[in-house]
Amino acid sequence: MAILISLVIGTLFGAGVYMMLRRTMVQLLIGLAMIGNAANLLIFTASGLTRARAPIIPADEDSLAQPFADPVAQALILTAIVISFGVIAFALALANRTFSEIGSENLSDLRETDDE
Repeated sequence: MAILISLVIGTLFGAGVYMMLRRTMVQLLIGLAMIGNAANLLIFTASGLTRARAPIIPADEDSLAQPFADPVAQALILTAIVISFGVIAFALALANRTFSEIGSENLSDLRETDDE
């Protein structure tokens, strides 16, 4: 199972980098989203794939009994999801503004905007 998820992560990173090297803003944004999802899967896989209990200490015990899920990885992934959503929303707004000013989604046209 870990090998399959590793292949999925590698494929997502590779496809994300490939999409970010394209010449259109839409493909750049899709590549950015793919890299964000690959990073989330990487954090999830690095924390260990186990079916375990929630990390809550019962009232009558002093410590957690094994096995329990790692809450740090869950918090990191949740934070990464929120940050990547914000970055993608900002990039979409920036791409929309750029398209309305230039009239093209080709990134090569951004070099030719200095007319003055």
